[in-house]
Amino acid sequence: MRLKSSLLLGGLAWLLGACLSLPAFAASPAAEVAPAKLDNATCLSCHDGNKGKLQVAGAEGKARELHAVKQDTFGQSVHANMTCVACHADIKDNAEKANAHVKDPALKLAKVDCAGCHQNLWDEAQKSGNAKDKPRLELVAKNIEAYKGSFHARPNADDPTQPNASCDNCHDTHTFNVPVKDTPQYATWRLSISNNCGTCHEDQLEDYAGSIHGKEVLEKNNSKAAVCSDCHGSHAVTGSSGDPFKLAVTQQCGSCHEANLKTYMATYHGKISTLGYAYTAKCYDCHGSHKVLKADDPKSMVHVDNRLKTCQSCHSGKEDLALAPEGFTSFQPHGHGGDFNRYPQIWVAWQIMIQLLVGTFGFFWLHTLLWFFREYKERKLRNTQPHIKMEALPAHLQGKHVRRFSPIWRLAHITFALSLMILTLTGIPLFFPSSPWAVPLMTALGGPNIAGLIHRVSAVIFAGVFFWHLFYITWRIAKNWSTFKFFGPDSLVPNLQDGKDMIAMFKWFFGMGPRPKFDRWTYWEKFDYWAPFWGVTIIGVSGLIMWFSNFFGSFLPGWVFNVAAIFHGEEAFLAVVFLFTVHFFNNHFRPDKFPLDVVMFTGTFSLEDFKHEHANEYDRLVASGELEKYLVDAPSAGKMAASRVLGFVLIACGLTLLTLVGIGFFTQV
Repeated sequence: MRLKSSLLLGGLAWLLGACLSLPAFAASPAAEVAPAKLDNATCLSCHDGNKGKLQVAGAEGKARELHAVKQDTFGQSVHANMTCVACHADIKDNAEKANAHVKDPALKLAKVDCAGCHQNLWDEAQKSGNAKDKPRLELVAKNIEAYKGSFHARPNADDPTQPNASCDNCHDTHTFNVPVKDTPQYATWRLSISNNCGTCHEDQLEDYAGSIHGKEVLEKNNSKAAVCSDCHGSHAVTGSSGDPFKLAVTQQCGSCHEANLKTYMATYHGKISTLGYAYTAKCYDCHGSHKVLKADDPKSMVHVDNRLKTCQSCHSGKEDLALAPEGFTSFQPHGHGGDFNRYPQIWVAWQIMIQLLVGTFGFFWLHTLLWFFREYKERKLRNTQPHIKMEALPAHLQGKHVRRFSPIWRLAHITFALSLMILTLTGIPLFFPSSPWAVPLMTALGGPNIAGLIHRVSAVIFAGVFFWHLFYITWRIAKNWSTFKFFGPDSLVPNLQDGKDMIAMFKWFFGMGPRPKFDRWTYWEKFDYWAPFWGVTIIGVSGLIMWFSNFFGSFLPGWVFNVAAIFHGEEAFLAVVFLFTVHFFNNHFRPDKFPLDVVMFTGTFSLEDFKHEHANEYDRLVASGELEKYLVDAPSAGKMAASRVLGFVLIACGLTLLTLVGIGFFTQV
């Protein structure tokens, strides 16, 4: 009994000791429970915003509210699969306390380097060779490059250590996700852009909210209306006062207003912009920038009651722009020749020039082709047949030349030709501003202002030759009034014989008759002579209207400038193309003349050529005994060589200009 009692007491003592030693065992390091890691669930256990405001002690003892992250919106963002500490790298696990981190809560989190992180990811993707599989990351990398050169990336004026705006000013990194385009989610996201920008640009948002664009977006929820990024861009945001923005914003406006962009680009303002110069009026100069209103709104800058003031904001009478007159208010910056009801004057002017271009080129290009074919065919036939010796000239006439043009006529011709080529060179960049050669050519000319000065000086010279010729012809007719015959063989006035010669020429083209004989002036030479009277008048008058727009705008309606631009450009195009195709062929490129006729440079041609080209005049002068009055010695070898060099240079210049015009025309089409 005593032994059993001793064993029972010993067992109870052991059991009591084991129980007393249990807390010490549980508290030993080997059995301690490890603190949870800082995964997203751990972070969101505090930063989920569901426990009220999460505040910590801040600077100077003031409470600082911590950021709250909604788990549902974060789960839909592009960063949903990332851990919080992947970006917030200064947050570390607390080795002494579970579910906490080592960081002084009074200190702000280190600035997360969004751009650096994405750039590193893109660099790694390129090195590993799988960049093509990550198009979205590539887009981010491009956006980073665009941002680096933007206005937002510049140091802030108040705090140079910070940029004007960083990624998280525009993108909430915890919720950011651009939806797929053309989805309801994308439309909703677009509607939020303007208000997001307005958190910094409050005044601009206020103006925008009252504009036609803002009302569509903010009041009517029209996601297709313009938001801030449509005009300013998203990442490559530049200062609106810089030339790059001024040149780009017009195209941005045109991405929605395509028809208006096309008509604007056809104006002087638009053509200068296309050439890369920012000083002419852009869309916002006339319509406003943020507070754009409908044209019929009494508060709109382009309303008829406000238009003159708007024009005078640029044409203010300062510097080189005279004060805009009343006529400017009816100028049609978006007028075009395709709408008779809205722009009847422009439509009529356009129809006149189209019919003139089609009629002139249709007839004379056909005339040229038929002439080339017939003359080439006859020339080839002559080369295959025995030569028939022509009637020999008397001994005293052999080697003689006939004087065709006097020195003063030749000087007028060369001056006319050079000034016209310079006018063409300085005018075509504005006529074809989108051509690939336009910008380099305008740069080489010194810019629009210098090119314009050269153009106007050449126009004065051109007009001077024209008016000198009128004076000279008037003086000659008055001097020989008693003997001059307006419809005689020496007159350039068209007559009935010219019509007969033209019919005979077409019969010869088709092998239905012999080649007609001509007197002093052929019908095509008369056309070459009289066409400039029409052309110079139209080009000159329209050019003066545009040159002195402030003077003419003081008493003429604004649509006159639209019409003048059409007449000036299209008539100049007609003149240039006609001269360097039809005129060059008639005088240089047809088989009997190719490659060059130097009569306009030497003033003479051989008696044989005279007899061939102007047989009726030759017969008439021989019959009257006046032929010898016009005979001169043949030009010297040096004069002939110089004439050929001059002729080839002018032809090369003309064909070069024609090539530029051709490239410009087909580029424009």
